[in-house]
Amino acid sequence: MHPFILTTWSFGPVGNDAAMPVLLDGGSAVEAAIAASTVFEDDPSIDSVGVGGLPDADGELSLDGALMTDPHQCGAVCFIRHYANPVQIAQRVMEKTIHTTLAGMGAEDFALREGFERRPLLTDEAREVWEDWRADPRNIDRERYRGWLPPINVEELKGVDITRHRHSDLAPDPAQSHDTVSVITRDAQGKLAVTCSTSGMAFKVPGRVGDSPVFGQGLYCDQNVGAAAATGTGELITGICGSFLVVEKMREGASPEEAIRIALQRVIDSYDLVDEHQVAFICSDKDGRWASGALKPGFHHTITDENGTRVEDPTFVMMP
Repeated sequence: MHPFILTTWSFGPVGNDAAMPVLLDGGSAVEAAIAASTVFEDDPSIDSVGVGGLPDADGELSLDGALMTDPHQCGAVCFIRHYANPVQIAQRVMEKTIHTTLAGMGAEDFALREGFERRPLLTDEAREVWEDWRADPRNIDRERYRGWLPPINVEELKGVDITRHRHSDLAPDPAQSHDTVSVITRDAQGKLAVTCSTSGMAFKVPGRVGDSPVFGQGLYCDQNVGAAAATGTGELITGICGSFLVVEKMREGASPEEAIRIALQRVIDSYDLVDEHQVAFICSDKDGRWASGALKPGFHHTITDENGTRVEDPTFVMMP
C-alpha cells in the first residue's frame, strides 16, 4: 500500500507537506486529511477557506466543512462564523453524534461544547476587498468577480509556474481568490478519507451554502469503491451530485479518469456555461489509482507520495 495526499490547487504543498508525516508514521487517512485541512484553514493568505476567507455581501465570513470515509462515517458543518476549523468540528459531528450535518448556531453551540476556541476570522485584507466591492462592484467586477458569479481563481488570473510548487514561492495576493480546498488521503492500510473546506463564493448572498459540505456533491467516499471531491462553481456541482457521480461511475467499472470525464460532460450537458464557470474533480479508486480533471484551464492539483510533493496540471481538461 502506498500512502498519498491529493489536494486541489497549487497551494496544496503547504498542507500536504505538513500532513504527509502523519501517514509515514502510520497514521490514518482521517488524521492526515484533518491535518492538511487544518493547515489550509489557518493560513490567512488562502482566501477561500478559514481565517482570511472572503466575506459575503454583508461583509460577514461564514465557513463550511465536511469529512467522509464511508456512507456510514461522515460529518459536516455549515455557516460557521466564529470557528476557524470547520473540518475538525465536522469530525466531532461524525464521531460524537448520530447526525451527519449541523448548521448555523446549532453547529457553533456544538463546537463550543466540544471545546473549540472562538477566533476572529475576517482579516483586514479580506475586509478591504469587500469594502472595495461594496463601494462600487465595478472595482472588482471588471477584473475578477463579474457580479454574483464566482471569482476567477488566482491561477487563472495570472498563471502559475507549476515547477515552483512551494507555497512561499507562489506568494498569493490576498485580493485574489482560489476556491474550495478538497483533500483525498490514502493511508498505509489502503483506507481513504476525503475532506472539503471553504468560505464559499466571495460576496455571496448571506446564508448561501454550496456543494462543499454536502455529501455526494462536494465530496463522497465509499471504501468499497473510492473517493472523489470537487472544487469550482458549487451550483454546477450541486445540480449533478458531482462527487457521488464520479464514485458511482468507478463502481460501474470506469477508471478514475473516465469517471471524472463523465461527470464533467454532465456539467457541460446540463448548464449554459459562461466564461467564469469552472469545475474540477480529484478522485481515487480503492486500489489507489487517482486522477484529476477540469472543465477549463487554470486548475492544478498537488500530489504528495513516496516521490515527494508536486504541483501538476490536471490529468485532462475538457474545454482547453
